[in-house]
Order: sequence, then structure tokens, then C-alpha cells
Amino acid sequence: MKLALTYNVKHDDGENPQGKVSENAAKYINRDLVDNYPERIDDTYAEWDSMETIGAVKSALEAGNHDVELVEADENAYRRLKDLRPDFVFNVAEGFNGASRESQIPSMLEMLNIPFTGSDSITIGICHDKSRCKEILSYYNIPNSKFFITDRPVKNGSALNFPKFVKPLHEGSSKGIYNSSVANSTEELNSEIERIKSCYGQPALVEDFVPGKEFTVAMLGNGDNVRVLPVVEINLDSVPEGFNKIYSYEVKWFFDTRENQLDIFKCPADIDKKIYSRIEEVCKDTYKALRIRDWARIDIRLDGNNVPNVIEINPLPGILPDPADNSCYPKASRAAGMDYSAMINAVLNEAVKRISE
Repeated sequence: MKLALTYNVKHDDGENPQGKVSENAAKYINRDLVDNYPERIDDTYAEWDSMETIGAVKSALEAGNHDVELVEADENAYRRLKDLRPDFVFNVAEGFNGASRESQIPSMLEMLNIPFTGSDSITIGICHDKSRCKEILSYYNIPNSKFFITDRPVKNGSALNFPKFVKPLHEGSSKGIYNSSVANSTEELNSEIERIKSCYGQPALVEDFVPGKEFTVAMLGNGDNVRVLPVVEINLDSVPEGFNKIYSYEVKWFFDTRENQLDIFKCPADIDKKIYSRIEEVCKDTYKALRIRDWARIDIRLDGNNVPNVIEINPLPGILPDPADNSCYPKASRAAGMDYSAMINAVLNEAVKRISE
């Protein structure tokens, strides 16, 4: 098949579009991290892929006997796709600018009537707006924490139950989720609301903090045949002392690195069978309610009654190819018996099957 691979890449040559986070973010991050890792402070492109990942996906698709053209998701993407007219597109593009940026490439492909992997532009856009996503989950009685949205300081904090978890409304890949995201007072809450408005130019999503164990769940397929790959447990006891027990940007990009991996993941999760089954059930219900297609990764956290709550949905999951990187979708796929190449081609095959049915 003639394929196009659509992507956004983190350039190493300084040619990335100018971000605005670095000038503000250092005020909110642990001082030792700022001093020791200044190059990692700016999280503007945390969602984008490295050329190592793009090359690995391309090689995997070529190993499946496909011809692959690379199409960067920039201002020239529409013209390139129109001229190329591939049979199918493998899409991992996160987009740039705007709350619905992940919908940019799917929308182009829908206009051009070119089939592609992953969810359509509506579902992708909903998943990137965390409040709209939570509203749909709540309608279908799928457990998730209570929340409100604001870009203004909270004046009557005494009416709130703390702790709260505060994150940007329209970000992924742990962007904007720092150790300070767990707010234990009105003062801390308002500091986080101001940080998100200042650094990301968007409202904050303020949620009740879910205190239990955390898991991430890789999904593959469509309809009644969707597969739940082995559940990954996140051992938050591995988070360094002095940091909140969350998988924050600091933990993900400063501490849990290829050079110094934390012993933070267990796959499959070693938990009670009933809880494991309930996690699978919640994830299938979520996948169906949001009309997700082909693949996704869903993050789960147990509440005080061990009820699995959905805390994040990733219809474009991270897929770092090196096992030395703690990338959870490939980790779950390996536990299911698929190497990287088999995983990528399984996603493509599910998409092709969906189109042909």
C-alpha cells in the first residue's frame, strides 16, 4: 500500500516554532531541576515526536511491505497530502496552535477523503478538551472526578474540599502537570490557576484529587472486537522523596529517563482480579462512549473505594521505540507478544479493516 506518515517532530536545530512556556515555567518548577536541567524546562513540544520515533514508525510500516512517504504536519501538509493522494495515512500528528490542534490532520484527510488511522476529527477534538470529555463520561456514568473550569482566582476556597488536582484544559504528554499541580489550599490553587493561564494561555481544569493507585491501559481495535492489552501499573512509590505521588512532568522528563529509569511500571499490573476486570470494563465503556477508533491509551486512578476513575484519554498515544524509554503503549504491546513493528502494523490493520467493513 502507498502510505503517508503524518507527524510533528521536535527539531534539534532550533527551527521549532517559538514557544512561550520557558520564560514563565521556571518560576513554578523545583529550583534544583531548573539549575540542573535548564534545557528541559520548556515543555512546548512535549507532545511532538523525535526523529528517532518517526523513523521507527516508518521502518515498521516498510517492514509490513508498504511504501511510506513522510508528511510533516505544518502549513504545507494539506498541499502535500492532496498531491500525494496516498492509499492510507498513518497519523501521529499532534498539531500546533489552538485547542483542537490534534484535529488538524484528521480534518484535512476527511476533506480529501483519504482514510487514516485513529479517531476522527470530532473524537480527537473532544479528547483534547478535558472538560467536554469528562462531561460525556459523566453522562454515561463512567467514573471520573468532579471538576470545574476557571481562569480566575478562587475567592471562596473555604467551600472547597482539598486536595485539588489542577491541570491545563487543552494539553497532553504531562504538559503543565507539575509537582505543584496538587493544591492543598486556596493559595496553592490560585497559584496553579495563574501558572496555567500565564504559561499556556488557557483555563485550568480543577478536579477532586483521586488518591489511589494509578494505571494506564492500551487499547487496540474497534467495536465489540476492541482489545485491552495488559494493564500497566504505575508504582508511584518510586517518585523521589519530597515530590507528590503523581506522574508529573518532572517525574516523566527529569527523573524517569533513558539514562536513569525509575522502577515505576509493572506490566501486567499485579492487582486483585476484580479490580483488574473493572479497569478493563471502564476502559471499554470509555472507548465506546467517545467513539474512539483503532487505538488509544486510557489513564486510570483508583478512588478511596478502589473504583477505577478515568483521569486522561490519549487517542494518539506515545510510542517511543526504545524499551529503555518507559513508553507505556509499546510496553503493553510487548507484554501482549507484539514487538514494535508488529504493534504499528496491528494499528494499521485495524484501521484498514474498519474502513473495509
